[in-house]
Amino acid sequence: MNTQEVKGTLAKLLATENLTVEHRKVSTACFDVDKRLLILPIWKTASNTVYDLLVGHEVGHALYTPNVDFGGASKAFVNVLEDARIEKMMKVAYPGLRKSFFEGYKELWDADFFGVKHEEISELALIDRINLYFKGNPQVPFLEDERIWVERAGNTKS
Repeated sequence: MNTQEVKGTLAKLLATENLTVEHRKVSTACFDVDKRLLILPIWKTASNTVYDLLVGHEVGHALYTPNVDFGGASKAFVNVLEDARIEKMMKVAYPGLRKSFFEGYKELWDADFFGVKHEEISELALIDRINLYFKGNPQVPFLEDERIWVERAGNTKS
């Protein structure tokens, strides 16, 4: 069984459903809540740990992201909050994934996956900094009056 098959099987087991897993040449993993389709990227340099992170993250969407319309809310904004929420839930449901999330995000940061290596992170929009913070960078700077939003994002239940 090749690595792609193994990661696809892992996703199905974690998701507790026979969702469809496809491997494509895309920039990142994604999950289609409506079609129950998990897409994993074909990257030549990513480690098994990064793939475990991607599988864990996208299965989190399969398990916990509702298929609802969020009205006029920005999809990108909702996704940042949803990512923080589902990853927290996955770490509780599958404690063994904690290490994969930690080490996988470290590897992605080292490879400048988020494209902010040459950016002044403190000048990014608050929602972008919240996203980066929950993507494994506890050094992201926040002003005192912004910390309440970071805390609320981390405590989001639905």
